[in-house]
Amino acid sequence: MQSRRQCLKTVATLAGGLALSGLPSAVADRAHAKDNAGRGERLRAPRLRPGDGLGLVAPAGFIGDRFGIEEIAEAVRAMGLEPTLAPNLTARAGYLAGEDAARAAAFMETWQDPRVKGVMAVRGGWGTARILPRLDFAALRRHPKLFTGFSDNTALHAALAAHGCAPSLHGPNASASWPLVAWESWRALAFEGATPTLSVAGYTGPSLGGGRRGPRVFAGGQAQGRLLGGNLSVLSALVGTPYFPDMRGAVLFLEDTNESEYRIDRMLTQLALAGVLKGLAGVVFGQCTNCRNPGPGYSNFTIYEVLDQHFGGLGIPAFQGLSIGHIAAQASVPVGCQVRLDADAGTLQVLEPVVI
Repeated sequence: MQSRRQCLKTVATLAGGLALSGLPSAVADRAHAKDNAGRGERLRAPRLRPGDGLGLVAPAGFIGDRFGIEEIAEAVRAMGLEPTLAPNLTARAGYLAGEDAARAAAFMETWQDPRVKGVMAVRGGWGTARILPRLDFAALRRHPKLFTGFSDNTALHAALAAHGCAPSLHGPNASASWPLVAWESWRALAFEGATPTLSVAGYTGPSLGGGRRGPRVFAGGQAQGRLLGGNLSVLSALVGTPYFPDMRGAVLFLEDTNESEYRIDRMLTQLALAGVLKGLAGVVFGQCTNCRNPGPGYSNFTIYEVLDQHFGGLGIPAFQGLSIGHIAAQASVPVGCQVRLDADAGTLQVLEPVVI
């Protein structure tokens, strides 16, 4: 696998071309975003443009030396953006990037900074859910900006969707290695407002269950709905809170990492018992990286069998295999946007841009 520094050389070359690409007026787009909010229309964040400020935030785990803040800032510059560092990036309180109040304040300060046009989490870990009661969602709606992150940042994606904020991008954190395929996926959505189709056929990473390739189809068919979801562990822990979005009619996407089969089973059972799975339009499970049983006593079911037990009988299209999750070459997907799922083909088509 390429190092982040090696990946940056390629990213920088491609990002340099964005400045000459003749993208529509940034001023006009941002005025449009504010006008939409004022008329009560569905919010959309303005698209990112070369030279824009990208706020780097740490709502969860502490950053520490192993992530290299300067190298991350270099990565952002290679993308053609200007990094704005949240005040708590070097803070630490146990395993968190500062106390809850400080992390929430740093997030809000960065979001409302007029230089910042988009916000990206540096890492996940744990702790994002702890700051949700301290966030000003009215202010986040007044200043629609594109948020990117995954893993523990699922809590923010869910909360933003539950509180009527602009759609966000489930994609790499800033500390990711950013291989070319991940960069191109994120750039197309964030800079261009693209509406791509993701396909299991494009996934080349480790298979889930027995070395099989292609989509694992639990129930065939097509479905359309608002894309919601993220990390299963984080999402299931939000059920019953004000930060869990209305899933009725939604296409649910899930992923996880380092969880054994019985724990995946337990979390899906939580969603089922809470009634979350009943009203869905469809389900797609991305990747479950390093998900394996902890010992002989837990090895009766494979991950695939557990997923089939929960999704196969719902009467809605459901499949597994997209490049979503804790993998280097992960695809970015727009949380809160309309999508069309085709379980038999193993595809997820984005139907509307995440930005304007």
